[in-house]
Amino acid sequence: GKDKKIYFTGDLGNPPTPLLNPPYFPEDADFVVVESAYGNRIHEDRVHRKEILEDVIVETMNRGGVLMIPSFAMERTQELLYELNDMMEHNKIPRVPVFVDSPLAINLTEVYRKYPNYFNKTASHIIDSGDDIFNFPGLVFTRTSEESKKINDVPAPKIIIAGSGMSIGGRILHHEKRYLSDPKSAILFVGYQVQNSLGRRILDGAKEVSIFGEKVQVNCRVKAIGGYSAHADQEMLLRWIASANLKTKLKKAFIVQGEEESAQALADKIKRELKIEAVVPTSGESFEL
Repeated sequence: GKDKKIYFTGDLGNPPTPLLNPPYFPEDADFVVVESAYGNRIHEDRVHRKEILEDVIVETMNRGGVLMIPSFAMERTQELLYELNDMMEHNKIPRVPVFVDSPLAINLTEVYRKYPNYFNKTASHIIDSGDDIFNFPGLVFTRTSEESKKINDVPAPKIIIAGSGMSIGGRILHHEKRYLSDPKSAILFVGYQVQNSLGRRILDGAKEVSIFGEKVQVNCRVKAIGGYSAHADQEMLLRWIASANLKTKLKKAFIVQGEEESAQALADKIKRELKIEAVVPTSGESFEL
């Protein structure tokens, strides 16, 4: 007759993030359903991921190229703006035009502005000191399609942040069609790229892709930073599961929301290191708790 507790991670989060507080760590789970997007990988640490971002920007701007960043509209775009604001203020990167070319990301950035009380202490302190972390010289929000098209008229070097994060739609496709073939330019992935998405094909080294029915050569630099993902890496996922096991013996962990290889790697690690039963459910499989 005892109540049971089951926790679902969703996208667990990847602390420390520039804006958000760390995720909640339960200590009393009977069952957990855990994501596994990066269940077989370890992210770069916060300092290293920022250094990679800085290096990609500086190199691309010095080449006179365009840096394309396919970005999810919520959280990823706002974190990038926070980082770019900090880099520009400390003269770490050149002051070049930065375009946020996503109506949804623009709307969500306004939501972030409206509720700064949800930010972590570091971001809150910066805001309290008078710094608008979502506004800096050269930043342009292009809400309408007409404004988006005018980005083409701005000479390089420049940075374009646009959706969708996996290049499966949205305005980023227009920029990729225009600049992927430019060896002076670069594309930087800062979120997970699912199998068979255009972003994943580019990241995996495709030399030619199809965009709007046209063949486009991929001659630009291709980089990725896993550390900016909203998904926890293997190390963080194991910490979270170990925490959930502290006060009540965790009966079973269900590993979901990841490709087969990463999900199975995480399940094996849980069983081997935490001595907790872990299962990777198949499609349509059911369990009685």
